[in-house]
Amino acid sequence: MNAKPPTASFATLGLPPELVGTMTDLGVTEPFPIQAATLPDALAGHDVLGRARTGSGKTLAFGLPLLVRTAGRRAEPKRPLALVLVPTRELAQQVDDALTPYARTVGVRLATVVGGLSINRQTALLRTGVEVLIATPGRLTDLVSRRDCHLNHVRITVLDEADQMCDLGFLPQVSDLLDQVPSDGQRLLFSATLDGDVDRLVQDYLHDPVLASVDEVAGSVATMEHHVLNIHGADKYATATEIAARDGRVLMFLDTKAGVDQFTRHLRAGGVRAAALHSGKSQPQRTHTLAQFKNGEVTVLVATNVAARGIHIDALDLVVNVDPPADAKDYLHRGGRTARAGESGKVVTLVTPGQRRDVNRMMSEAGIRPTVTQVRSGEEKLTAITGAKRPPAGTKPSGNAPFRGIGTRPGRPAKESRKAAEARKTAEARAAARVRKGR
Repeated sequence: MNAKPPTASFATLGLPPELVGTMTDLGVTEPFPIQAATLPDALAGHDVLGRARTGSGKTLAFGLPLLVRTAGRRAEPKRPLALVLVPTRELAQQVDDALTPYARTVGVRLATVVGGLSINRQTALLRTGVEVLIATPGRLTDLVSRRDCHLNHVRITVLDEADQMCDLGFLPQVSDLLDQVPSDGQRLLFSATLDGDVDRLVQDYLHDPVLASVDEVAGSVATMEHHVLNIHGADKYATATEIAARDGRVLMFLDTKAGVDQFTRHLRAGGVRAAALHSGKSQPQRTHTLAQFKNGEVTVLVATNVAARGIHIDALDLVVNVDPPADAKDYLHRGGRTARAGESGKVVTLVTPGQRRDVNRMMSEAGIRPTVTQVRSGEEKLTAITGAKRPPAGTKPSGNAPFRGIGTRPGRPAKESRKAAEARKTAEARAAARVRKGR
């Protein structure tokens, strides 16, 4: 593999003037490092292997060359000329949104096919002919098996967030789809990490790729703060509730769909404008919820790990792991929702005594050295770090009572001794008393 130095400005990248004009109109005037490092080679038709964290500008790094190299050609019905594979529905829509203005400028037709929406409508769209197809592996596999889409005319293939696709179990489908794409076409693969199954994809499907690696530690940037808040188990949801009531938006992660729904109902009952996002929601519901969060109608988005992958929210300065993630990759992907494209942000993880050893190991594997603070709900330290405040309707933070089983992964039921139960009840009573006193 060859490594190329970054280019200084868009003016030297060889993009057509009309495309540069559109970029200028949209306020895109200086390349991010991954764009500067990959655009020249991608425009020249080389395979590219890009390692960069989520939110670093990867969409334009692959999208602009793809559009330039596809412009001027017309696709036959059901036979796209370029393919972008992404792991989630939300990321597919965001790629579509980001590329649409540039596609219009150069006369390229885009289409997005994902699960959760009408496959018949997507089939009808493919029959009209589209040059660039943005797809999730599952839905594209369905369309191909129905002979509603053929990949034998694809000349450029993009794998975006390849590590997430592998982590979500899509490697067999991705491999099957790539086997149907002409082997002499251009391949662009972008990923936060390049190990394991991602390396297998690289070895099997990329040809002498140009390597661009712009992050020393995947998912960790200088503008991102990492905090571990050590808390008592009985005070966990009182603490989380106060953080949710802060001024400004916050993305909060829980392990299970049931946990997300229960915590969201609890927050809404207390006057917090919260909404739930998980795979149990229909695609229109998920799209609507994200739109509400982006425009500020909803200030707290409560999500499971899978549902929030690929989400891009501008100016999101706080991500909270109410339930710590299972491993370092999940931590980095969750944290990648904030401090995007040069902005600042914080990632806060709530940790009970029984979770400390696992969280310490996870942080070490992620290359993160967090600031560790012992806190309790209602304390100034919690407010200083997260902006926490009392919920607007005075919700009683009743410990874990409304949330039994939340934060416990399947197959690992929580066990509570008599002594722990007594301690929990005492802490719950104290927390409720603090709220009654207006603390």
